[in-house]
Amino acid sequence: MELTFVVRKDKINKNGLCPIRADISINGERARKTIRGVKTSIKDWKNNRIKANLKNEKYNFHDEYNTKLKEFEDKVDYLFRYIRSNNLIVGKNYIIEKLNDDHFGENSLAKDFFSTYQNYIDKSNNRVVPGSIKRYKSNMKFFKDFEEFTGYKMHFESINLEFYEAFTIYCFEERNTLNNYFGKLITGLKAFMNWAFERDFHQNISFKKFKAPKNRIEVIYLNLEELKTFYHFKFDNIKLEKVRDLYCFSSFSGLRFSDLNNLKSSNIHDDYLRFNIQKTKDIDHITPLNKYTKEILSKYKNTIYDPLPKISSQKFNEYLKLACKEAEINQMINITRYVGSKRIDTEVPKYQLITSHTAKKTFISNSIAMGMNLEVIKEVTGNTDSKSFETYKHVSKTTITSEISKIWNNI
Repeated sequence: MELTFVVRKDKINKNGLCPIRADISINGERARKTIRGVKTSIKDWKNNRIKANLKNEKYNFHDEYNTKLKEFEDKVDYLFRYIRSNNLIVGKNYIIEKLNDDHFGENSLAKDFFSTYQNYIDKSNNRVVPGSIKRYKSNMKFFKDFEEFTGYKMHFESINLEFYEAFTIYCFEERNTLNNYFGKLITGLKAFMNWAFERDFHQNISFKKFKAPKNRIEVIYLNLEELKTFYHFKFDNIKLEKVRDLYCFSSFSGLRFSDLNNLKSSNIHDDYLRFNIQKTKDIDHITPLNKYTKEILSKYKNTIYDPLPKISSQKFNEYLKLACKEAEINQMINITRYVGSKRIDTEVPKYQLITSHTAKKTFISNSIAMGMNLEVIKEVTGNTDSKSFETYKHVSKTTITSEISKIWNNI
């Protein structure tokens, strides 16, 4: 890439001053850009700079204009090094775009933001579960949509409080993003920025100030009565019956759907399951079997579905809602969500809210309600983080209400 300054003699004005144009050669193309606000007389131009004029002449702003020319040269030099360090093959349109980008400069010599984000995703393949990779990709697309809609260029050095404010407005006013999803986007961005910071891709720590809000939300689960009704319900549709069995197995055992779908006959022993948890990578995890899980395993033993039927998570959730609707799991549930400070309340039948994720919540909620030791529940489910169990405080409140009613209503 080569830079040359050209005096535009064909554009000379009535005062004898000519604008300066930068000609940049790149891969057989020539990018041209006029240096804004810089003009010179032909006689004052020498060696790509404006020389000082005579004392008896009107000051020609050579110091100020030469500073602008030097700044432009530096930016072209940064751009050249950026292209080389990222192994980019570019044309004149790319050059003009970067030169017009006020955020681009020396700090941009780090890897390109989105190409580095993709690299972050690629290198995460061996350390996180597929669901997390899917979320990383979704986050990156959301940030690209933000950049395209707002015009705010995302560079490592532009991820600051100005970005946070612009992103907040975009999320809440343009996308009607729920607070908890906004919080997950910010948490994901901070994780990426921290990863890049540790690898010396940037020195910007403004992202550490970003707040990731999290509103407490309703825990959706089947209570014991609903679970038993669902378990014993007679379906005419074999697909719905299989989905019900899978859901109930997870609800009676505490297994995640990913582990349930990966279950093999070799994982099954007389009174327990032994398997590796996909999400936490816990090895040789033990989950006890009870009469309900044993009944379900027995149902499919020595069939083509042994040990359990397989189904994609998308189809599972689709059929599960149909199964719950048919089984009349239709209690009306009030859902409260926030978009910024705006509260949104909706009322929906419970079957619309039941997904594969609610099975584990069903196990935990009912186990707590029946008085099972919390440490035992943590061990069975593989959840060692006490914070994750803060969500289930509502269960103890339900139990308290039940116990109070049992005593005082009999007086």
